[in-house]
Amino acid sequence: MPRQSATPSNEARIGGNWLSKGRKLVIICFAILGAISAGLAAPSLLQSLFEAIQRATPVPTQVIPPPDTKPKATESSAKTGSEDKQTPSSAEADDPAKKPEPERKIDPKAVYERSIGEINRQMGPEQYPGSRNPATIFAVALLGLIIGAGIGNLVYRFFERTGERWDKMESGDKVTLFLGIFAGIIASVPFLFIFTGLGNVIAPLATFGLTIGFSAMAVYALRSMDEFLPWQRNKGRSRRSGIKILDTNVIIDGRVYDVARSGFLDGQLYVPNFVLDELQHIADSADPLRRQRGRRGLDVLRHMQADFPMEVGTHDRLSPDLHDGVDARLVRLAKAIGGDIVTNDFNLNRVAALQQVNVLNLNDLALALKPNVLPREPLTIAIIREGNQPGQGVGYLDDGTMVVVEHGRRHMNETMQVIVTQVIQTERGKMIFAEIPEEEEPDQEMRRRRAKGSV
Repeated sequence: MPRQSATPSNEARIGGNWLSKGRKLVIICFAILGAISAGLAAPSLLQSLFEAIQRATPVPTQVIPPPDTKPKATESSAKTGSEDKQTPSSAEADDPAKKPEPERKIDPKAVYERSIGEINRQMGPEQYPGSRNPATIFAVALLGLIIGAGIGNLVYRFFERTGERWDKMESGDKVTLFLGIFAGIIASVPFLFIFTGLGNVIAPLATFGLTIGFSAMAVYALRSMDEFLPWQRNKGRSRRSGIKILDTNVIIDGRVYDVARSGFLDGQLYVPNFVLDELQHIADSADPLRRQRGRRGLDVLRHMQADFPMEVGTHDRLSPDLHDGVDARLVRLAKAIGGDIVTNDFNLNRVAALQQVNVLNLNDLALALKPNVLPREPLTIAIIREGNQPGQGVGYLDDGTMVVVEHGRRHMNETMQVIVTQVIQTERGKMIFAEIPEEEEPDQEMRRRRAKGSV
């Protein structure tokens, strides 16, 4: 039988997401906003990028002495110069025309600034020539358009999933979430005044992080006390969540995969971790038959997870291990989340029904789908073995229903037509009794032969 990669509902849902008007509108709005923002910020962005590249690029350097330093001279020259200055000649002193002119003072700071200007001119132009170019701005705007469209798609998917989860949440879970967030905000307010000395940027960020942390802790604490909260009582009986919890026996049986493929098993499929542990324990058994059954169950789960949406172990905290067995944990989990147990275990069916938990029994489904057989209705059947009573033969219909044929032992390994005489309905299934038409009993045939011989 060919496998399906996804159910029709999943394909329609995926296609509907990409073709929905809301998604297109959000993506277009974010794309336009990204293009406008990138176009307006293009000149400054390009200029900043250009300056960063200039700073990272090595340029020729020039050693500039500090403004307050003067060239040093040797001691001899210094002494000679000082003596010359101290003992001028008498002729030079008497001649006013040959008097030395006063020294011209040069500002070292101006020389330093002029040198820095020369180095800056060597580094290149300060303004990026293409920052105002329309072609460059258009390219940056196109990049912003693409980035904005991607961000819009992510934002739409986030809010879409959040809305779906909010719609699927119970009223009590919504109250728990609201109270947890409110408690987190209240608990983080005092820290806002403590963090005021950290600055205008760090203080709000630190307070926001503490708010998220306190809110998560409060929600987790309230969720761990669901059984004692007044708005969480009788949650399982008040509203069905539609979650289908799979039992170990029904996974090993394998028919649940075919039922799910046919569309009769809708809703979210859920497999607890303790059911997986039991399957793994069976698959690791030393008994070859049990090991084969466990491995078949794991293969069935792998196929179902590939073809259908399935959650594993996300709600196990609502049914902690109290050493009371897998069946008891399944019932408590179904009551906590308002789910339905899918099984073919007769005892689990009875226990769950006593605790007002809805059970989907595959044996009941198979029994309901079997065709009705009425008395005096002909059937064509192959007699393959002997019955429990003398002279009886046993055959089976296509759906596995056992047919007991009176006086069918003599027709072993033969396919023949029989007439239904009685139909018995039991909890384990249906049993049909039939007889071969115009078949005489052996004692009556023997008496007839004896009568003919005596004549």
